[in-house]
Amino acid sequence: MRYGVIGSGAIGGYYGGKLAKAGQEVHFLFRSDYEYVKKNGLQVDSCDGSFHIQANAYNNTADMPQCDVVLVCLKSVNNDKLKELLPPLLHPRTLVVLIQNGIGVEEDVQRDFPGVQLAAGLAFICSAKTEHGRVNHQCYGSINLANYSCKGEALMQAVVSEFREAGIETGLVEYHEARWKKAVWNMPFNGMTVALHAQTDELLKHPATRQLIREQMMEVVGAARALGVNGVDEAFVDKMIQMTDEMTPYSPSMRLDYDFHRRMEIYYLYTRPIETARKAGFRMSKLEMLEAELKFLEKNL
Repeated sequence: MRYGVIGSGAIGGYYGGKLAKAGQEVHFLFRSDYEYVKKNGLQVDSCDGSFHIQANAYNNTADMPQCDVVLVCLKSVNNDKLKELLPPLLHPRTLVVLIQNGIGVEEDVQRDFPGVQLAAGLAFICSAKTEHGRVNHQCYGSINLANYSCKGEALMQAVVSEFREAGIETGLVEYHEARWKKAVWNMPFNGMTVALHAQTDELLKHPATRQLIREQMMEVVGAARALGVNGVDEAFVDKMIQMTDEMTPYSPSMRLDYDFHRRMEIYYLYTRPIETARKAGFRMSKLEMLEAELKFLEKNL
């Protein structure tokens, strides 16, 4: 299949790069480093083995071919740009995979593109891009795909198979469970690393913040239960804490956005899930406080 990548940063550069390295046809949209990548290629420094590709690089989707699968790896704060970026890549059977953080992104993109097939991509990866044409993949790297509006499971399975053939650990999972499971990790760690200016390991080493992280995770579990979502439970919280204990000390995407004075993904990571849970009769009070702190910090960037 032919792949397009919108947002060729830490996530799009890694997954798109792996697919291209495995022989898939991949077309990448770059922004500030387009000229650099066009000339020098894309370097992925990875804990699983580094590699370099001569990427099919573009700075305008109007110049890109129509694709069978489009990986949207933009930060959700830039989703208003999809109305311009996405249409040139679409044909009637294109599958758009939103590899983005938060709750409600598919619902809103579907409203803008009512006939387009959508899936969620839930990446479990520590990766960053802090210089032109270079992705630093520190650890993990798996991704789960969840069907939102794809009309055929065969297409979903085909994408999973090609990801696996590229050496990417990939699962096919239920949509609502997958989104809320990702929120179990994202909501505490993204915001807390910003609010306390700390990496993941520091938050878990201190007893007070470790307990707070766990309580925030349990608020996400409570919200998922109130919404009737299965599979998001205390055992999963324990798994996420253990996973974070074992991984390389990490600054999540929101912390990097804050450090580089970029808008943070507060709406889909905090405001939307908090509102969704409240409508179901559940309050995430600790995460509401964290949301307020983030809004204050962003105002002063």
